[in-house]
Amino acid sequence: MKTRRNLNTLNNQPTVVTIGTFDGVHVGHQKIINRLINTGKLEDLQSVILTFFPHPRMVLQKDSNIKLINTIDERHNILDELGLDCLVIKKFTHEFSRLSAEDFVKQILVEKLNAKKVIIGYDHRFGRNRNADINDLKAFGETYDFEVEEISAQDINDVAVSSTKIRKALLEGEIQKANTFLGYNFMLTGKVTKGKGLGKQIGFPTANIEIVEDYKIIPKQGSYIVNALINETLVYGMMNIGMNPTVNGDKQTIEVHFFDFDANIYEDTIQIDLLHRIRDEEKFESIEVLKNQLKKDKATALEYIINQNAK
Repeated sequence: MKTRRNLNTLNNQPTVVTIGTFDGVHVGHQKIINRLINTGKLEDLQSVILTFFPHPRMVLQKDSNIKLINTIDERHNILDELGLDCLVIKKFTHEFSRLSAEDFVKQILVEKLNAKKVIIGYDHRFGRNRNADINDLKAFGETYDFEVEEISAQDINDVAVSSTKIRKALLEGEIQKANTFLGYNFMLTGKVTKGKGLGKQIGFPTANIEIVEDYKIIPKQGSYIVNALINETLVYGMMNIGMNPTVNGDKQTIEVHFFDFDANIYEDTIQIDLLHRIRDEEKFESIEVLKNQLKKDKATALEYIINQNAK
């Protein structure tokens, strides 16, 4: 898959385009994207997604504290696996938001993307103040010689999923519900950094995961069963998101204890997939009580992994 951040670097190949932020690239998004990709193959058009970053709400609503399900790199990787031909990431700015609907169509869809077909939801709105709708787009299609394929309300509502529902599930710790909506395991991607070494002292060495993208949503604090692909090997483990109250921690950390794994991965960037939530974070009476709970958590995790792999 090709990725373009500069619209001037696109070739002039005719395209089929869809437009949106696609945060989460969830099962509802995937239905649209699969239609896009299949149309491209059938009609000999390059399949293109035009997405925006930063998220428009981050730019237009200064008080918006929206957190995103995917980082832009995670979104790229998911779309690549789906088989998309080209991802165009348009920087969203105040200036761009003031572009009229017709200028957006003419300058972006026609002149830059060479769109011959646009696949879009029945409720899509675009242009300055989002004042144009799909009927306007169809009229522009007649003027500028591209076809508009409408995704009906029934098609969209058949998949009762939204990015908002997924964010809510994550913040409530309902990781399996979120994963069902996503159609894949929710992920956290970050650099492995050195911590205080307490985990190693009590027999549970951990990799501290530093996530630099402050817009990335972090699930509810607690313990989770996870896995990661490290050096082409699938490794399981358990992860804690929280404040480490037993040792009077003063900031939230993300720490992973991998099972049967001792390679040096400091400074590596790894992707952690969250599979199942074990429990809430707790403050224990002592380090010894914490250690005993971690042993129970590990037993719970190993049993879950064995059961899942046996299916």
